[in-house]
Amino acid sequence: MTPESPARTTAPTSYRERLTLRWFMWPIGLLVVVILGVELTIGFPTLPIWVPFAVLTPATLAVMAWIGRIKVEVTEGELRVDDARLPVRFVGDVVALDMEGKREALGVGAHPLAFVIQRPWIGPAVQVLLDDPDDPTPYWVISTRRPVELATALLAARDAAR
Repeated sequence: MTPESPARTTAPTSYRERLTLRWFMWPIGLLVVVILGVELTIGFPTLPIWVPFAVLTPATLAVMAWIGRIKVEVTEGELRVDDARLPVRFVGDVVALDMEGKREALGVGAHPLAFVIQRPWIGPAVQVLLDDPDDPTPYWVISTRRPVELATALLAARDAAR
């Protein structure tokens, strides 16, 4: 029996969310496929009618699944957003933002070096203020459907790490 490598061990997750599309956006995407397929059929009358639909349907579904791929996780030692990782010991404070707060945080006064994972179909967000003198990034803004839960999990993980 061999010991498990550190790369395989995973810390327990205290928060997990996937920033998927809302359910009603999938039928809208398929409606766009139908409209584009009809337009292509009209524009290219020699093209078999099934070809635009056979190409557009899987392409649209793949793009919509890819758009909703972002995962937000808080483990004991770090915040993971897609492939970005932030050790929780560098978290200074966390602010839960509603839709208006997110708009203000991402507006004209936003810092140009801020790390932003923003999804327009998700209203609320959290702003994670960093306490790392070696990092030029002042804060992270992350879209989330449950900002209070994410903020609470981040602060609890930070306090446990300190």
